Amino acid sequence: MPSKPVFLVSDIHLGAVPLETEEAFRRWLLHVREAGSFLIINGDLFDFWFEYRRVILAEHVRVLALLADLVESGVRVLAMGGNHDWWGGDFLRDRIGIEFRQDPVRLEIGNASLLVAHGDGLGSGDLGYRTVRLVLRARLTRWLFRWLHPDLGIPIADRVSGTRHHLESPGSRPDDGRARFLAKWAAEQIERDASIDIVALGHAHKPVVSEVAPGRFYVNTGDWVVHRSYVTIGPSGTPELHEWERG
Repeated sequence: MPSKPVFLVSDIHLGAVPLETEEAFRRWLLHVREAGSFLIINGDLFDFWFEYRRVILAEHVRVLALLADLVESGVRVLAMGGNHDWWGGDFLRDRIGIEFRQDPVRLEIGNASLLVAHGDGLGSGDLGYRTVRLVLRARLTRWLFRWLHPDLGIPIADRVSGTRHHLESPGSRPDDGRARFLAKWAAEQIERDASIDIVALGHAHKPVVSEVAPGRFYVNTGDWVVHRSYVTIGPSGTPELHEWERG
């Protein structure tokens, strides 16, 4: 395990959250550059991301530059595709230097073995969402969307996302059923596979670190829509939950 901790974060939803949230996240990235050895962004960094061949969304330029700076400074950065930004690809890998994954991944960090997944589409059931996801991720859908001008395509994506609507709804709350399902799914993975020390998920927007079995944990990094939460894993291999409060 490196002497500097591993940082995990998810569900920032840049592009939908207020400007002050993005500014706080940029300050947090500067902190990671100084204090961390490895950054895992576990899905939905962006509320919408699509890699056009010659266009990069202007609102994300400053965050992308900071991520490239992190990589150049020696901090390893892994980004998981979430249900909002699964369409990442070569630009993030080749121009920014991020390791971008679209499927769950196993990582060995020191003596700890992590199973990392965003959390959407896990387990069985929810056939409606699974059908929509298959359509949205199909090659034909991506090919057709590429032909839309960004000024038309991005507003369509915003409407499909719904994040802005939830932010503007005073009674909007995280889905407790989804959070319970992910916690149960994580506990099942730990029970089935004795080699897994930590299951790290996002998607539920509810931060938690739970010791499912002695020395073995379920981690959900929460979000930056409400909590500005993140998790660190230090040399001991024990995950710790934090909220970013620096001005």
